[in-house]
Amino acid sequence: MHALVEQATEHWVYLAPLLSDPHSEAEYDARVEALDEILDLVGDDETHPLVGLANRLGDIIESYDEAHRPMPEVSGSEVLRYLMQEHGIAQSELPEVGAQSVVSEVLSGRCKLNWRQICELSERFGIATDSFKEPREKLRVLT
Repeated sequence: MHALVEQATEHWVYLAPLLSDPHSEAEYDARVEALDEILDLVGDDETHPLVGLANRLGDIIESYDEAHRPMPEVSGSEVLRYLMQEHGIAQSELPEVGAQSVVSEVLSGRCKLNWRQICELSERFGIATDSFKEPREKLRVLT
């Protein structure tokens, strides 16, 4: 038997619970707790031997979240409003969007964020540009 397969066989009983898809909230919570512990061990060391395990656990957790906790569709203005509340930011403190009057237009829904604004907000808050993606309009079926 190849040495790698032999080692995997020897340790599989310990790894299998971490690498299988969770089927309950308790199993999900156990994966999250394990990932937190691994990330504490790994720290900022991208060459740490457990980086691959952390990445795989992250994928498993993300997949569960997408299936069981889908994100609600919200507008870019709702995301911006949330970020402003979370960070205690006033309308006049968003140069990425523009003057206070422009921010007000965006928040009221009268104006949508443009690509430049989205990129700058994404960089400022450290979130993906997709976070500001507008939900798709529901198609109206004519009968």
